Amino acid sequence: MRRPLIAPNPLFLKLSELWHGCCKVAAVRNKYLRKEIKRSMKTKTLIPVLVLSAAAVVPATSMAGTATANIGWSSDYIFRGIFQNSSSAYAGVDYTTDSGFYVGNWDADVGLGLENDLYFGYSAGDKVKWKVGYTGYFYSDDFDKTYNELNLGLYYGIFSLDVAVGKYDSSPKQDYTFTSITIQPAKGPYYKIGGFSQDFTGTYFELGYTTHLKDLDVDLNFAWDHSTDLNVTGNGVGQDNAIVFGIKKTFALGGKK
Repeated sequence: MRRPLIAPNPLFLKLSELWHGCCKVAAVRNKYLRKEIKRSMKTKTLIPVLVLSAAAVVPATSMAGTATANIGWSSDYIFRGIFQNSSSAYAGVDYTTDSGFYVGNWDADVGLGLENDLYFGYSAGDKVKWKVGYTGYFYSDDFDKTYNELNLGLYYGIFSLDVAVGKYDSSPKQDYTFTSITIQPAKGPYYKIGGFSQDFTGTYFELGYTTHLKDLDVDLNFAWDHSTDLNVTGNGVGQDNAIVFGIKKTFALGGKK
């Protein structure tokens, strides 16, 4: 997860310079080609990472709970209104006990490396549900620094309120809070608005639609993301809109389905 920026992110500016330079200088073209080969190799490592994650995260299936794995692809990986990578593959594994405890791991290709998310927590409730947990965001190849978050959630019917209170491992360290409200009816589109406060700033709006294809047993997602003060497209602040398409497959690993 890249931190929000009011000005264009220097990382994106650097990548843009490399891209335009490759049209002029052969040496830069070769450097870019090596980068793409390296990125392809990192994408392929998602499968072994998923296998190792399953071994580490999923307890013995004799315990009462549900274990699942997922794998998917997104035309653009946008997280909390901030562009992370284009054409991103991902994979994850989750385990939830009958008593409400959950633990999981999620990995994604972020172009310059891999993102590795580790999370655990507890959720409970009947008509009104709540959640408290932890998420750590870790990155390879210096794509970004580490984020550590306390996650709080409150859910009622089609309404969701999520709050993340986090610390960004920069120098000096930065504190942030991200708050989002989601309205997701059983049928039709979903609506989400979210924003940062404290050392991070910026808000975004997302309108999306998710559907399940029974014959293929996959989920399809279409979304429109809009922000005037977050880098939602990867081209800098001020590029307001992004259209995203994604596909996801979920597998049962054991335990109760």
